[in-house]
Amino acid sequence: MSNAQETKVTTPLSREGQGNGAPIRVAIVGYGNIGKYALQALQEAPDMEIAGVVRRKGAENCPKELADYKVVKDIDELGKVDVAILATPTRSVEEYAKQYLAKGINTVDSFDIHTQIVDLRRSLDATAKAGNAVSIISAGWDPGSDSVVRTLMESLAPKGISYTNFGPGRSMGHSVCVRSKAGVKDALSMTIPVGEGIHRRMVYVELEDGANLDEVTAAIKADPYFANDETHVFQVDSVDALNDVGHGVNLVRKGVSGQTHNQLFEFNMKINNPALTSQVLVNVARASMRQQPGCYTMIEIPVIDYLPGNREDIIRHLV
Repeated sequence: MSNAQETKVTTPLSREGQGNGAPIRVAIVGYGNIGKYALQALQEAPDMEIAGVVRRKGAENCPKELADYKVVKDIDELGKVDVAILATPTRSVEEYAKQYLAKGINTVDSFDIHTQIVDLRRSLDATAKAGNAVSIISAGWDPGSDSVVRTLMESLAPKGISYTNFGPGRSMGHSVCVRSKAGVKDALSMTIPVGEGIHRRMVYVELEDGANLDEVTAAIKADPYFANDETHVFQVDSVDALNDVGHGVNLVRKGVSGQTHNQLFEFNMKINNPALTSQVLVNVARASMRQQPGCYTMIEIPVIDYLPGNREDIIRHLV
């Protein structure tokens, strides 16, 4: 058993952080939109401290807001790390998570390909248990906190139909996906709700010189991110001129409680997409310290574990 495995904390947290009173040491891996907002959320977390930031370029051309933090290329340079927030593209999550979980470091991520979540959970569960660590996956707002709301709604009306209507707003995962396509210099993918859980994808691309719009469009529409939705692709001179990180969701369930019909529940929010995703990641980083080794989604974790503070104080305040 490694030193990291021997010292893993599994006792409930105190208000200050871990069961031994020490703050939770958190590393941010990747420093794009999610990483930047994760830094802000961690700065406001009373039970956490920022161990540092892992970037491919390390401290080279480091943003000024990171001047007070250790910025490295390898997480091993940060010393003791309890949890790594994987602020990486979705398709890199499994690789990074397996690397860190094997070291005994908890990981949290916002993996957002809904159809692949069960497979990822199964894969990381084995690695996490072998490393005596915890992984919490798909912890954004959808999948993530919306999943918790959907679960609660379905429990209140076990028979019925739920609809998740996204937007209108910018999808970070879809935008990152488009930017990975050959010939794309920059991209913005907007999600437009059609109704009853059906969506339209409006994709705006800034192309590299010589790129062919028809070829780029075909590659986008063939990707699993877009294959099941109506998708329209437009070439623009400047994606930055269109960019807005706002988003939103409307969750609706109409169903039956016991034998009583016509129960209707609705949940709405309008948000800054990366800011909310990052807050959720910080919340689940905290919760990861309260779980037994393995891989979890947010609906498997008691919601009280997402909050800092004494459990009885939280119950007194919220129940």
